Amino acid sequence: MSRLSKALRTRVPRSSFGTWSPAPERRDPIDILREQERSRIPALLPILHGRMLESPYSFYRGNAAIMAADLARVTTTGLRVQLCGDAHLSNFGGYMTAEGRLIFDVNDFDETLPGPWEWDLMRLCGSIPVACSSHRFAKSTAEAAIEAASRAYCEGMRRYARMAPLDIWYARIDAKRLLRSEITMAASAERLLPKLASEDGHGLRFVDKPPLFRGLDDADTNVVIAHGVLRTYRLSLPVHVRELLDRYHLVDLAMKIVGVGSVGTLCLVALFLADEDQPLLLQLKEAQTSVYEAHLPKSAFENHGERIAVGQRLMQAASDLFLGWTNDGGRDYYVRQLRDMKASVDLDAITPEHLIEYAAQCGSALARGHARTGEPAAIAEYLGSGKKLVEAMVRFAFAYAEQVEHDYSAFLQAMKTGALSSLSPREQ
Repeated sequence: MSRLSKALRTRVPRSSFGTWSPAPERRDPIDILREQERSRIPALLPILHGRMLESPYSFYRGNAAIMAADLARVTTTGLRVQLCGDAHLSNFGGYMTAEGRLIFDVNDFDETLPGPWEWDLMRLCGSIPVACSSHRFAKSTAEAAIEAASRAYCEGMRRYARMAPLDIWYARIDAKRLLRSEITMAASAERLLPKLASEDGHGLRFVDKPPLFRGLDDADTNVVIAHGVLRTYRLSLPVHVRELLDRYHLVDLAMKIVGVGSVGTLCLVALFLADEDQPLLLQLKEAQTSVYEAHLPKSAFENHGERIAVGQRLMQAASDLFLGWTNDGGRDYYVRQLRDMKASVDLDAITPEHLIEYAAQCGSALARGHARTGEPAAIAEYLGSGKKLVEAMVRFAFAYAEQVEHDYSAFLQAMKTGALSSLSPREQ
């Protein structure tokens, strides 16, 4: 073992990650949510709150800013990687590469930023007992899944530590083993289109499905925004992708509500058609400051859309051909295809056994993403066999899950008192 690893283990014992407790001066979680919501579209906040209200796990998905403040107080090794930033169970999935191969990877990068590798792993492990509790799975299932995720991370990092950087870059995780009844494969643009658009006598147009999906008429200010965004977004693409994009023409635009933590940011969908009516669906998603920038050096990119696109390309084994970024003079955006040939595990239908296997795949994917941008040999040497870290992550995850339950109760109380707005389940 090197002197560096010995020094790191002395300064930051691996067991120390299992001793988490809330700081005496911990900020009020509702205040953190309110602060984050100042930059969100006010009319959409009731939908955000309604989604977070569904369960402690839904709340966890929307509480990245709260957990970022908690993680900022954790003593870390100082070994940096490109963080996903929001590595909970629902932010992993499969997608088809250009070669037609279904691979498994991290798939959400709104909060991505260089930072401590420990934070992503803790965010992932912390999500497991919260999700298990929401599904009424036994505590033993949650414990096994946390162990599986953290052990797979350690094993993956040891494996990548022995590989050349180029081999790590080309490494892929096959998603076929996850193709069970719980997996949902998003349709190609051709199959997705009939669910979103229909002929209206003047051609294909998006169909309103309020409040989550709303077509835009020419008088809507978001139409002007979208046209400007698409025009300047094109310049962020490589020349050969611009050539491909130019084979399509814009047909219609819509506003879409997405995810949990992203609700309240502006998200538009653009329908393009080629000469022979082949569709291309692009999502124009507002990019805001990462919640980690309050605790880490600010992004090297002035445009947060570029921050997200670069972070995605750094961590993912293969990224969307149309991934790009721009701004409209006030908001930053990143642009990508809408759900084109992507797959996700349905956590509402997952079995305890499959959850454990799925958690291990998430840990493996996280290790691969971190190994691409960090120092896998140094991290692997610090981790050693992984036994102590795995045990610590189990203790941390259960301790933090208890904190999430407390924060969720505070959130419910804020809803009841009217401190936060809400929608009825039917309106959500």
